[in-house]
Amino acid sequence: MKIEVWSDYVCPFCYIGKRRLEHALKQLGLEGESEVVFKAFQLDPNTPVASEQSILDGLASKFKVTKQEAENMMSNIEEQAKTVDLHYQVDRMKTSNTLDAHRLVKFAEKHNVEKEVTERLMHGYFVEGERIDTEEVLVGIAAEAGLEAKETKDMLHSNDYEDEVKKDIEEAREIGVQGVPFFVINRKFAISGAQPTEAFVEAFKKIVEEEKGTKPKLQVLGTDNGGQCDDGACDI
Repeated sequence: MKIEVWSDYVCPFCYIGKRRLEHALKQLGLEGESEVVFKAFQLDPNTPVASEQSILDGLASKFKVTKQEAENMMSNIEEQAKTVDLHYQVDRMKTSNTLDAHRLVKFAEKHNVEKEVTERLMHGYFVEGERIDTEEVLVGIAAEAGLEAKETKDMLHSNDYEDEVKKDIEEAREIGVQGVPFFVINRKFAISGAQPTEAFVEAFKKIVEEEKGTKPKLQVLGTDNGGQCDDGACDI
């Protein structure tokens, strides 16, 4: 089973969805039979690099609410994260441009450590409050995965892998992705949003059963209450 996941590293539902996907695969004993591939998606390509704006100030500005109201908006996401043992540090998060983070993962693919780098980027942003659009943090994350610092810096100072990132984003548009996370299984089925683990389990059971036949048209499975982010905003 091949699972392609479109996500962005500043989308809070993407990390939650990643965990729920992993839990569902483990529950069904499908980890060894599944290939999970993360695809690039940028919620806001125009976000300044190394911005000093906090995620709460960003939300307050976007939705024209007070900072306290923005905190209340994020509390639901924090509670959802806790259900999969993720403890978001909202107060430490800064708005971040994710182009270089996506390029780093493409670079990591070349060395077969993309899964480690993807997990570390999400953990760094949401749990550690790290600035994942700065060279220092990205090189450090790469080093933890065994990538050579100088080679990583050289890549970051170039335009390498930008075309691959843009290709993923364009592909998302072509198949009708409106927001992330978005999961495509075997190019026949899709799951939209950070669905509950139980919804993933039921969807995968259905997929395994229906794979016995042929379903050429992409089918969207799951319930309609999966959290999702699009164009810089999230279902909060």
